[in-house]
This record gives sequence, structure tokens and C-alpha cells, in this order.
Amino acid sequence: MNWEPPDSNGGVSRRSLLAATAAGVTVSTSGCMDLVQGTIGQDNSGQLSLSITTVPADGDRESVQLARALAENLEAVGIDVSFDMRSPLEFHRAILLDHDFDLYVGRHPGGIDPDFLYDALHSSYATESGWQNPFGFARIGFDELLERQRSTDGDERREAVAELLGQLTREYPYPFVPICFPDEFRTVRPDRFEGWDARHLGTRLGYLGLEPRDDATELTVAGTDSRPSRNLNPLAAAYRGRGTIVDLLYDPLVTPAYGDDGGEYRLWLAEDLDWDDSSVTVTLREDCRFHNGDALTAKDVAFTYQFLADTALGRADVPSPSPRYRGRAAAVTNIERHDERTLTLTTTAGRAASERALTVPILPRDVWWSQVEDATDQNQSISQGTWDVVTGDVPAIGSGPFELEDRSEGETVTLTRFEDHFTLREDGLPGPTVDRLRLTIDPGSLAAIETVRSGSADATMSSLETHALDQAREYENVELLESPSRSFYHVGFNVRHAPFSNPHFRRIVARLLDKARLVEDVFDGNATPTAVPVTDEWVPDDLAWNGEDPAAPFLGSDGELDVEEARTKFESAGFQYDSGGNLLARY
Repeated sequence: MNWEPPDSNGGVSRRSLLAATAAGVTVSTSGCMDLVQGTIGQDNSGQLSLSITTVPADGDRESVQLARALAENLEAVGIDVSFDMRSPLEFHRAILLDHDFDLYVGRHPGGIDPDFLYDALHSSYATESGWQNPFGFARIGFDELLERQRSTDGDERREAVAELLGQLTREYPYPFVPICFPDEFRTVRPDRFEGWDARHLGTRLGYLGLEPRDDATELTVAGTDSRPSRNLNPLAAAYRGRGTIVDLLYDPLVTPAYGDDGGEYRLWLAEDLDWDDSSVTVTLREDCRFHNGDALTAKDVAFTYQFLADTALGRADVPSPSPRYRGRAAAVTNIERHDERTLTLTTTAGRAASERALTVPILPRDVWWSQVEDATDQNQSISQGTWDVVTGDVPAIGSGPFELEDRSEGETVTLTRFEDHFTLREDGLPGPTVDRLRLTIDPGSLAAIETVRSGSADATMSSLETHALDQAREYENVELLESPSRSFYHVGFNVRHAPFSNPHFRRIVARLLDKARLVEDVFDGNATPTAVPVTDEWVPDDLAWNGEDPAAPFLGSDGELDVEEARTKFESAGFQYDSGGNLLARY
């Protein structure tokens, strides 16, 4: 492989960027007589036993409540159910890296563009670790639909997305079941800063451009996720969902805007984008720098896409793609540098998916090249998605509006304003307006709200759990802000193993969920039930929520499962019951 060394002036080839696919991927699905993972020691004449993986109530109370509701209905139809409670970090390791689960309940980061489904479901990622395809879903015909939506725009793309969702819900039942899009709420104190409602507080833009009152120089935010205090590697999949702290440390070429200024994306490191049919020429802003003082140039941009394709940089027998951002970066197939500020990216995608590919964090080439050299010199085993370079706590050197000052594990993360950031010298861009941003870790939403109420924090960075909203509304000195949500709660299946390799089983389990009732009971109505993992204009008319799930209607009414009907469905699908009403682990 022709990897570009740090001092090379050449471009990055399609061969190196697509090395991961050149090696080929083999995907297998279990036969119908396999036992579900986690039932070792049982013979196939015994009761089917399943384990639901989720996080404890102090990590995500809604996930636990959804898991319990699902477990109750699974048990009602004769399935033995146990819970595998894991910390948020261990939960993500089990799902994303080890693929060690039967089914799980959690929150998917989703995205503002449906191209995130390419990452989540393309068969070429079914054997990889990371956010891309943790379910092991593999349908070659479905890949064609994923590629079609990625390569088109406008009405043609809208039709492709509609067909994709239609096949996914009807012909190839989801390897995951979307339940709802929760409303996102955060608390802020308006007495020290103005402008909280100008931008989405789940993004980097929400913490830039704020107007301090009384010369406030420090912004303190309360969060309930301790993972940023433990690891800030942007590629560490188990630590990264929608990571706002990491987004403040690293810059992309364009940044998601969530409707800011009327668009989905806005220029960021890129000063200009010149689009052609299958390429985009990027002009970087002048004099951009990383936190260590090094200039950020087109070489770093080219390296970033090369590195995301193979984090081993050609030093392993097979490529080791990044477990984070790999799917979106794969849309870029070739890079040609023209000078220090200008380069052309050739893509296999239409403009919409190509814009999404430009949202990856740009990495300092020399820092990461050294990380790979050090690790391989120490003879570290290179295992895709799980070796030290992509899981370890590498130096948090980006080019973002803030740089890392210090952190205390499980307690705080402190960032300081990066004085060389381009937003501080260019008009029209929101930049850091405080000397320091400090994240304090709180054990839950109620504690985080109290931190804001008492004046110890200015805002909650994490979205609040539903049970805490009433408390937030009671405080006169606290404002409750709502932001649009593109993340969704879902049930994920490990389709590498029976019975979840059986689409009929997945469809029936999906019909054990009364999504409308769950939204009322678990979220107090502060969520939107859904049949599809996309929102707004991307929802096809025939899959729009109409009071019930049009793709997998609940087997019951008013929250009460029709147990006999559900059992009949399992029997019609070829499953068997014993004389005691237990569903057998025989398929």
C-alpha cells in the first residue's frame, strides 16, 4: 500500500483510501438451528433465554424502563429474560467493540442526514468494530439501496431513501427497532450569559458566540456523562456518541448547524467549497493552527481521510479502519492537494452525503503518525477498532476553539480558549467568548439541575432525563430550553446469532412494543414515537406515524399485549412451545 509518509508532497490515492474494501469482507449469518448467544449450556430443547443489555437507571433511566417493558412482554410469550446492566462505557464496549449481546436498549446518535444509515447497516461493516453496523446486518441487495441514496440528490435521493426505509421495514425487518425521538431539554441560567437559545446546545455552536454579562470570563457546564473526563480520543467509539467536548477540541471542514442560519451545515475550517459533479475543491481558511502551534494544512486534511481508512497506515497485514467516522469518510475516494490551503476531494456520493463526509474532525498528521509508529515499534497487536491508537487516551491536540487545560477523572474537564482560532479574527462566525470552559460531572439529571440552580454552573450540557423536567420547571432562576433531536431510542438485535438472524423473529419482537404507550409512560409525552429512524421531510407518507406503527403495529391495544395472538405469531413463524407454555430454543 502506498501510504503517504509525513514529509511526502504527493496526493492520497483511491487505492490507499479504499484499502479496507480491497481486502474483502466475509459475512456469515447463523443457521436456524443455532442457539442464541448467552445460552451456553442449554440444549436446543429447553426454553429460549435472552439477555437484554442496557445501562443502570443512574446512567439512563428511560433505557431501563424501556428494557423492562420489553422484558415483561417477552416473558409473557414464554421467553426467559435476564438483564445485563453495564456502565455506559462497558455498554458501548459490549455493543460496538465486542458485539457481545443478544439484544440491547439504548440511544443511537442518529444524524441530521439519513446517510448515517449507510454507516449503520452496510454489509461491508458487519464484521468491524465501532458505530458502523454493530448489529452484523448483511443484505447485499440492501447495500445497493444504501449506495443509491448516497450517490444521488434532490427528488431522486428522496425516492431512494423512501425505498430504502420501505424495504427495511417490510422485506428486511430492522436489525434495530426505532422507538421514539426524545425531546431534548437543557437548563441554563440567563443571568451571566445571553444567547443560549441562538444555537443547538448539543453541538459545538451552542457554546460559541455567547454574550457574557458583567464581564464573565468562565463558563461552567454540568454533564452527567463522565466519559469525556476519562478519554478524549475522538476515534474511541466506546467513549464517543455525540461528544460536545470533543467537538470543541477538534474542527471539521464543515459543521452541522441543526438549522442554524437556515441550513444543515455551515463552513468551518473550509473558507470555500467549489462543487463539481463528483468532486469538491476545498479552500482552507488562512493561518489555521493546531493547539501545539503546528500549521493546519491540506496535508493534515489528506492524512485524516487516509488514516480513517486504515489507522495502521499500511503497517498491518490487513487494513484497520477507524471505529468512528469510518462510514462517512468512506465517501471520499481520492484526494489531490494543490497547495497548502487547497485540495480536491473526489467522492462517490452526491452533494448531501459528501457534505456529511466533510464533518469528520481534522487530525494533526504528525501527532497521529507518531502514535502509530510508537505503537507498532512496541509490537502492539493491531486489531480493528480495539487497538491502543483508537481506544487509548491519545493527546487531545486539535485545532478547535478550545484546548485542553486539565481534567480529573470522573469529576471535571477544563478547557481554555484557543487564542489562535480562526473564529476570533473572522467576522460572522461564532467564537469562544470566555477564557475558560469547565465541565463538571454530576451523577444524574437532578443533581446537574441543582448545580445550575445554585449558581455553580451556567448550563447543563447533557440533555435531561424526563423525570427531572418538572423539577427544572419549578426554579425561577433557571430556563428550560428545548432543542430538536435527531437521536432516537431503539432496540438493537445481534443478527449474527439465532434467533435474531431470523427476520420473522425480529418482526414479532418489534410488535411487542407499544411505542405510543411507552412515550406516554416512560417519557411523559416528551418524545415522538416513530416507525423509522429519520425525521421530518425524510419520512415517507406510508411510514408516517398515524397513531400506531404502520410497519410493525403493536400486538395488543392500550398497552396491553394480546398474548395469545403473539404466541400464535411465533408458532406461525415456525417456533414451538412446550406443554408449559415456554418458547423453545429450537428454530
